[in-house]
Amino acid sequence: MIGIKTIREQTTLVRDALKARNMTGSIDEILELDIRRRALLVKVENDRAERKEAGKAIGKAKTEADRIELITKQRSGADQLDELESQLKNIDSSMNELLLEIPNLPHPELPFGGEESAEVILIGDGMNNEEVFSTPKYLEDFTIESATSIPHWDIGRNYGYIDFERGVKVSGSPFYMLRSDGARMQRALINWMLDLHHEHGFEEVYPPFLVRTESLVGTGNLPKFSDNLFGLENSDLWLVPTAEVPITNMYRDEILDHAQLPIQHSAYTACFRREQFSAGREVRGIKRGYQFDKVEMVVFTREHESWEMLESLLQNALDVVRKLGLRYRVLRLASGDIGFSASMTYDIEIWSPGSGEWLEVSSVSNFTDFQARRAGLRYRSEDGSVKHLHTLNGSGLGIPRTFAAILEQNVLPDGRVLIPTVLQPYLGNQEYLLPVKSA
Repeated sequence: MIGIKTIREQTTLVRDALKARNMTGSIDEILELDIRRRALLVKVENDRAERKEAGKAIGKAKTEADRIELITKQRSGADQLDELESQLKNIDSSMNELLLEIPNLPHPELPFGGEESAEVILIGDGMNNEEVFSTPKYLEDFTIESATSIPHWDIGRNYGYIDFERGVKVSGSPFYMLRSDGARMQRALINWMLDLHHEHGFEEVYPPFLVRTESLVGTGNLPKFSDNLFGLENSDLWLVPTAEVPITNMYRDEILDHAQLPIQHSAYTACFRREQFSAGREVRGIKRGYQFDKVEMVVFTREHESWEMLESLLQNALDVVRKLGLRYRVLRLASGDIGFSASMTYDIEIWSPGSGEWLEVSSVSNFTDFQARRAGLRYRSEDGSVKHLHTLNGSGLGIPRTFAAILEQNVLPDGRVLIPTVLQPYLGNQEYLLPVKSA
């Protein structure tokens, strides 16, 4: 949430930020409510002070008649105060609803535009060769390559790693089942990623996969994106869209000590999101689904450290991709394409030779104090003052697309799939995934 002080004192900046996001917001209505609220607050505070003084006067009344007269006057003032406080509560509620709809301010260095305006800042071939662009390149500077491998949905079906038909039988489209070495590879990826992030200094957490409404409000998923979420009927519980939600809310309404910071957590969850599906290669296989596994990193830090932490978090996510030996690139997203809560986002994409496209496997974002204001995430600084934390998160990584790329890049003509070296100990030191005999 953006603070009302920012909207009041930097109105032009906020309007420009919304324009950069290609969004509109109820700024005029918020400012009008703010004016009414501040005027009303003065009256409320004056009446509260008068009520307090009246109480003292009643206690000092010299006669019963004086005391009764003061009590009658106090009751009249109390009724007026109750009405003013009710009005103030209604204004606060209306302002809060409008403020929850305003996105975070994008970082001023972001390129202006939508998805097509992202900057490519780094590209690697998966074999320890990497090119960093001092002058960022744009997506249009890269030619879309044609598919040169078998798509993972054919590899998975032909060799038994993925069972699409039985997944649909059990749960409908677009669900699938992983089988044999396919299922073991999924588990290996999760375990290895968590172990790697442990080496990076992240404390592992196993959170609930169901969260309350207030947790989703805290991270910015609600109220704006309710259509993308799965809620339980007759309940205040929702399936998590990402581990970011329960982890960010771990310290909800707490005041942490500065000596505890930064706090770094990693977590695995299944993730549940409503997706819009259409026919075509772009949605085939396991690239998109209502349910998918992901390992997440979440960081809580002080405001002056968050941009340095963003770069560190990006390197942690890249370490996963590099060690898997996958071809990748890093995008800095444009102002109109970053998430609702983000101020800056890097996307890590890996190459899918089977479908001739780049697949996003990680988004790494700095949310500044946006989520902290919504969720009451604060810390006590060295001088004793209480400040809002800055929160960051990054996928480390999304499992299905990572698995799909491994299948496509490492498949051999006989159906065996070369297992990345770092994963082999998690699969009994196997070198290859083996086809299912009954496939």
